[in-house]
Amino acid sequence: MTDQTPPPARPERRVWNYTPDLPIKLAPYWDWPMRPLAAAVYLLRSWNPVGLRFLFLVAAFVVWTWFTPDLSRAETIRFDWIAEVWVRNFVLLTGVAGGLHLLLWRFAVQKDDYRYDMRPMMKGARAFWFRNQVWDNMFWSFVALQFWTFFECLIWYAYANGWATMITFDTNPVWFVTLIVLIPIWAGFYFYTHHRLLHVGPFYRHVHSWHHKNVNTGPWSGLAMHPVESFILMTDTLLFLLIPAHPVHVLFLLFHHGIGAPTSHAGFEKLKIGKGGIEVGDFFHQLHHRFFDCNYGTWETPWDKWFNTFHDGTKDGDAAVRERRRRIWNSAD
Repeated sequence: MTDQTPPPARPERRVWNYTPDLPIKLAPYWDWPMRPLAAAVYLLRSWNPVGLRFLFLVAAFVVWTWFTPDLSRAETIRFDWIAEVWVRNFVLLTGVAGGLHLLLWRFAVQKDDYRYDMRPMMKGARAFWFRNQVWDNMFWSFVALQFWTFFECLIWYAYANGWATMITFDTNPVWFVTLIVLIPIWAGFYFYTHHRLLHVGPFYRHVHSWHHKNVNTGPWSGLAMHPVESFILMTDTLLFLLIPAHPVHVLFLLFHHGIGAPTSHAGFEKLKIGKGGIEVGDFFHQLHHRFFDCNYGTWETPWDKWFNTFHDGTKDGDAAVRERRRRIWNSAD
């Protein structure tokens, strides 16, 4: 007699090694009815002294004060001061992306604590130059470094020649502080806008697909992209040709791109330091790399929620993404 006992159920595959508290919640700035108190509390918490936002700002003040050529030298285009900016940015990029890679991936100083995805960096894959994900990512990150330096030097040249309006804290303290608060939110809006466009047809096939080879990301993956995308990523620096600002604001915005990309792609939620640590990862964006057509922006922008592309990191979020894809495929038939 044939055994009719059903085979044991296959254990559910574990997608993530670690996640932050779920579901992911967007910043309350865009809630309706409005919640001004909740928005104010969230804003204050976002400036945690050991958070990346605060550290980027501190770095901007330090770099402007001690590691930026005097603007009088930028009145003319010369190799010496431009080279100084390039070398400084090279050190910053290598220190952040390279440092995080060595600590979290190469030497695994905290093992798999706070690691999102347990898959290793890819080797022997034709999709990557040199058949190595890390080497490929490093190469294209250093290409992106050229555009980072180009736009920074362009703004210094504009300030030095009076093409852009430069303020100081003493002359305009209210706008100086307001702009610091607005820049991270602006960076999120700009990221969503150009990122969503890069997922359309030929823009994706010929440009953005280079970045999405990195299904599992590491620190060097953040700026590993087609040169056209690298250029677009830094282009919002031209905003300072239109609005009054201080060089600290310029550096603060550029650090959101040049340093923020390596940290947000680190693959780990936190870099452990003693009993605490620094939150470097971005699970919101990690979901985008895993599921591709969700979370195009950041948790501080409303567009993914409004346009039904938000993934909150839960199983219900997985199901919502699958259902949205099913509707799109059925409508295309």
